[in-house]
Amino acid sequence: MSTVAIQPAVQVTPKAVAKIRAAFAREGVSEGGLRLGVLGGGCSGLSYQFKFEPKCRPTDHVFDYDGVKVFIDPKSMVFLDGMTLDWKDSLIQSGFVFENPHAKRSCGCGTSFSA
Repeated sequence: MSTVAIQPAVQVTPKAVAKIRAAFAREGVSEGGLRLGVLGGGCSGLSYQFKFEPKCRPTDHVFDYDGVKVFIDPKSMVFLDGMTLDWKDSLIQSGFVFENPHAKRSCGCGTSFSA
């Protein structure tokens, strides 16, 4: 019998995990995790929600990336399934980057998209 490793529905790169962990430490967050979600609004129709949460909700999908917990509600999961959260450094800016296969179009700021 062989075992198949199942990839989480959302990927978070090691660079992004390190930045999230550093932000938790800077804010004094020792419990809870990062809430990723999708809200109506933004210049392209939908925008990403990205905030600290003290605990998950009963219906959340909970992912653990090297000790960093990520919470995603079921409605947002529809739009985030298959997404990769990364951290990019460039000469112009540094920040989190959402690589989302459901985004048909996104805005210049990278925090808004349409599905």
